[in-house]
Amino acid sequence: MSMAQVCCDSAAAATPVAGPEAEARARARAERRRRAAEAGRWKHAAAAGTGTAAADATRKRSLEAGELLVARKHGAASVAGRRREMEDAVSVRESFAAEGEADGGRRRDFYGVFDGHGCSHVAEACRDRMHDLLAEELAAAVAADGSAATWTAAMERSFARMDAEAMSAGGSAACRCDPHKCDHVGSTAVVAVVEERRVVVANCGDSRALLCRGGGAPPLPLSSDHKPDRPDELERIEAAGGRVIFWEGARVLGVLAMSRAIGDGYLKPYVSSVPEVTLTDRSDADECLILASDGLWDVVSNEAACEVARACLRRGRARWCAEAAALLTKLALARRSSDNVSVVVVDLRKRDR
Repeated sequence: MSMAQVCCDSAAAATPVAGPEAEARARARAERRRRAAEAGRWKHAAAAGTGTAAADATRKRSLEAGELLVARKHGAASVAGRRREMEDAVSVRESFAAEGEADGGRRRDFYGVFDGHGCSHVAEACRDRMHDLLAEELAAAVAADGSAATWTAAMERSFARMDAEAMSAGGSAACRCDPHKCDHVGSTAVVAVVEERRVVVANCGDSRALLCRGGGAPPLPLSSDHKPDRPDELERIEAAGGRVIFWEGARVLGVLAMSRAIGDGYLKPYVSSVPEVTLTDRSDADECLILASDGLWDVVSNEAACEVARACLRRGRARWCAEAAALLTKLALARRSSDNVSVVVVDLRKRDR
């Protein structure tokens, strides 16, 4: 036998034979690479044609793990990211309630981001009902003068009613949670009502509202995150008989990483559904409003978020709000956010700009 034959036979013997198990592993590796490559890629779907001007102005596009809402004055993006389940919900309701007669009956637009935990049904209920509850409370307000007291009372009643509905309704037919543990499910809620002259924000949880202004002004937070180790929240929890335990961060009774939420009946009264409400006068320098879940804010600073939105604004495209929302979600994924990411961007510039 020649030396060449010996070398060829040895090489053949050293080459593994691809069996069914090896092929299965190779297919699994290829699928993982494909999913990783497409994690941040938007998949645009044709909008259902209704033949109406509203359908042309606002379109929904499906993503691999969420949706992109495109409109002239706002945009929203929501992706599951690295989570197996999508538990966030976004609500956009234009002209959901008219202002009082004293204000000329001008429109009010409603925007909300709801970050669910335990399951998605509480966040979905907030998406479907919160704007209706707020419209009812505003219509029933005794002193519909638009004062801070009126707004705070209306928001608090709306959140209380939403909290009661969420805890009494239980899970939906499509949700995955144990029917006997529906009181272990909750959601944050940050909502904004945009009027002609003001922005009203109510927040319950660790989602956030941020106002971006031009002229070199720093970003203006319109809400404060409700974390269990925030000094006033810690004092409130301990006064109610609860405890904050540090287990991978500060948590109420070692369980929940936020101190206020809709739902979570098993943690009451330590976890409150009472929102904090702010009223902010609009100015000519206002550029946009950003609402987002903590999947964004855990990895993107206020300053960076406004810079991304401002960069999209400078490009001068008509649908820049949707571009900014999509880009912010992609940035969060690129920075390894481990949570669902939902972002709403609202154009606050004057109409003649």
